[in-house]
Amino acid sequence: MNGMQLPEELPLEDFIALPDTIPLIVRDGSLGTEAFRQSFNIRKGTGLDGNYSIDYVNRSEVDAITAEIGSDVVNMFPIVLGLLDQQNLTAAGIMQVQRHPYLDLRGQGTLIGFVDTGIDYTKDTFQYEDGTSKIKYIWDQTIRGNAPQGFYFGTEYQEEQINSALRAENPWAVVPHRDTVGHGTFLASVAAGRENDEYIGAAPDAEIIAVKLKKAGAFHYEQFLVPEWQEDAYTSSDLMLGIQYIVNKADELGRPVVICVAAGSNFGGHNGFSPAEEFLTTISSINGVAIVCAAGNESQERHHTNGRLTSSGESQNVEISVGERSEDLYLSLWNGAADRIAVSITSPTGEIIPKMPARSGARYTANLILERSRVTMEYYLPLRASGEQFTRIKIIQPTPGIWTITVHGEIVLSGEYHFWMPLTGFIDPDTIFLSPTPNYTVVIPATATGVITCGAYDSRNNSLYSDSSWGPTRLPTVALHLVAPGVNVGGIFPTGQGQMSGTSVSAAITAGACALMMQWGIVDDNETSLSTERIKAYLIRGCVRDMLTEYPNDQWGYGKLNLYNTLNIMGPGIS
Repeated sequence: MNGMQLPEELPLEDFIALPDTIPLIVRDGSLGTEAFRQSFNIRKGTGLDGNYSIDYVNRSEVDAITAEIGSDVVNMFPIVLGLLDQQNLTAAGIMQVQRHPYLDLRGQGTLIGFVDTGIDYTKDTFQYEDGTSKIKYIWDQTIRGNAPQGFYFGTEYQEEQINSALRAENPWAVVPHRDTVGHGTFLASVAAGRENDEYIGAAPDAEIIAVKLKKAGAFHYEQFLVPEWQEDAYTSSDLMLGIQYIVNKADELGRPVVICVAAGSNFGGHNGFSPAEEFLTTISSINGVAIVCAAGNESQERHHTNGRLTSSGESQNVEISVGERSEDLYLSLWNGAADRIAVSITSPTGEIIPKMPARSGARYTANLILERSRVTMEYYLPLRASGEQFTRIKIIQPTPGIWTITVHGEIVLSGEYHFWMPLTGFIDPDTIFLSPTPNYTVVIPATATGVITCGAYDSRNNSLYSDSSWGPTRLPTVALHLVAPGVNVGGIFPTGQGQMSGTSVSAAITAGACALMMQWGIVDDNETSLSTERIKAYLIRGCVRDMLTEYPNDQWGYGKLNLYNTLNIMGPGIS
């Protein structure tokens, strides 16, 4: 190659930066052996808690890897995530705690981590009175440079560099990190913003670790049919790396940490068995760590439907209305380990793609004769850990009108099946299921079993936020643990003060509440064994519940967050 290095000979950071390099989520001890890596020129990356590692490979190896490992490839390739949102602290019982004369809980000694769009570190709300920053670290995954130790891309900015930038005439010349979207900045201000005349975050004395996610690459845009205009698409592997980074830094600092996750996806089984969900469950068990996930805003978007076959040989139709402006369509069909389900498809003009038997690894492609659409069906079964079946349907250039997906029960014991379309923002809003169900709309990774999953409500009138996702998961378990204020919540954008609605905001408020609990329990030495599950239990017990409503339920979980009630339960006599 005329002296040029082969891709596999490049330093790992340079290999990751190549446009044809893609990430893999590898579980060490199974596929994650050196022999397997060498067979496909896989470069080992960062090891994660829970025996996972994020490795890297050239996309030309994808077909060979798929042929080698079969259905398990579904869990090896990261899924695509999107952002979940575009007088509340009093309703959540936080202001009462901040102002209590004996508690003095403002998040001192704790950390809150955000894996999001970054943070505008120049905002006053992230600075102390002396002009220094309350941000301990920023890992910008989008800027090549000084990567964090043990990680192989992006640039880490430490507190000293951020303070130097704040003293400079041009801060961006010293620390060029920017939050161009504003989502991460807003959530950080809600959870941990310093007090001014008009505004205060839930845990104003908590310090911050911020991770800016890098945009998903071309492979993932193609694999998941993400519209080209959608800029805010990220991968679950980079989310996992961001969470591991925050946990590592908290451990180095010797402080408890709360991690706010406000990105999500419909690409998965919604039952806790994907690598991202399993990883979060592992992290949530660590003492001094709490994971708070936004439930999503999908309940009214008509992106989910489900049904039940009663016997082998039975068929049922699922109808989809495709809008006039619709681009390519991605559909996920999931069913349990006891069943085997095949599909056939009828286009709006009546062209039929006949039933293709459900066989592991089978892939069928058909070009319609009377329409320009191309349809691909892929079967993956049984999957690792769950044994379930995943069927992927892609319709390229779908003809507007009514498409019918017919599910055929080849083997039926349970008979339950679920369809999901992509997340809002990843699909044309006029493309919907004609018979949708709002249940099972909590997004991944909020469906992980170990996290605190938070929906949203309007604290002004005590009504549920209309789009807040509903449980349960497919396990089934209670997917939604509580709701917090999430309508017209005030915060700080890079452009100044503003408002946001949705479960991202309610998750940020809940994360701030968890930081206050971490201070009370671990920093103040009242209960040093706090973890996600213990905090979850305390928050659930302190929730405000309506007399005429049965709890838990799929819309409200165990009720409305009220930290003051929780602390009264944790420490009798606080009031």
